[in-house]
Amino acid sequence: MLARAAFFDAQGQALRRVWPGWATCVLIALAASFVAALHQGPPMLYALLFGTALHCQSPEDRTAAGVEFCSRTLLRLGVGLLGARITWEQVAGLGWPTVLVVLGAVASTLACGWWLAKALRLPWMLGVLAGGATAICGASAALAIAAVLPRARDGETPTEQHGLVVAVMATLLSTAAMVAYPLIARQLHLSAAGAGLFIGGSIHDVAQVIVAGYAISPAAGDTASLVKLLRVSLLVVVVLGVSLACRAPGQAGQQPPALMLRLRGLVPGFLWLFVALAALNSLGCLHLLQEPLNVASRACLMLGVAGLGMKTSFLRLASAGWRPVLLMLATSAWLAGVSLAAACGLGPR
Repeated sequence: MLARAAFFDAQGQALRRVWPGWATCVLIALAASFVAALHQGPPMLYALLFGTALHCQSPEDRTAAGVEFCSRTLLRLGVGLLGARITWEQVAGLGWPTVLVVLGAVASTLACGWWLAKALRLPWMLGVLAGGATAICGASAALAIAAVLPRARDGETPTEQHGLVVAVMATLLSTAAMVAYPLIARQLHLSAAGAGLFIGGSIHDVAQVIVAGYAISPAAGDTASLVKLLRVSLLVVVVLGVSLACRAPGQAGQQPPALMLRLRGLVPGFLWLFVALAALNSLGCLHLLQEPLNVASRACLMLGVAGLGMKTSFLRLASAGWRPVLLMLATSAWLAGVSLAAACGLGPR
């Protein structure tokens, strides 16, 4: 009885510590969702900006624990729950040529981000984040990759700021692409399959892909959605690769542990959740739970983004300068060019 009482007392104390910051993030997420629905805008961008406007509340002792809980724990949970949207049958139905095009576009965009960061004399972490956000799924990928990057050393820009700058730019560019890319597809007289490959292979956020694809035709929308799901399914591979690459140097000279211990230390828990949900969804086990899991994922991501926004000020965002903007523009242009070239190869409609 004493042990149980001590357990519930500890849980109550943790809840009281987290509650104020969590409630603040909830209010930000609700306000962002309302404004996004009112103006047909991207909810994540509004959550980032509203959270940043309340940056002064983040360092306070009353809210700090809750903001940290949202920006790390809930954010990672939201990324893990994205696996409920993926089935391997959907990916396989695209055909190997399309799969190879998407794999090549993703890999080359990651390399492009890393190389351009070096050329622009930016931190390598920003290049990885920009390439990953552009290649995979925008803000969600940026936040997932930022979660496994090492903490920045003194004198470097904090990882959270990298993730926020990339997330804001990815959302803005994705919204602009949602309007411009269907016009490009029509102007070039792309086939439905080609337009779907171009739209799904180049726009960052899932919602904008769906809107842009179905604005062309139902067939183009279906193809665009599947191509985008293929890119989203690569999130676990990219985040795992970044995690391995970042931790490997620190393990040099150590005796290799057992396989399971090594995997448990290198692979974040939210990636295991992503893979498990994707496997269960492929087996048809999530038919009744898919929509609730998708809603939970969006809610966690919104709260996580609100928390990240509260941890960063507008002055720190402005201090990033023009080079990160150029980096995101260049990686987005590269991905769009590769996808469009492959789409033109499918012939006219």
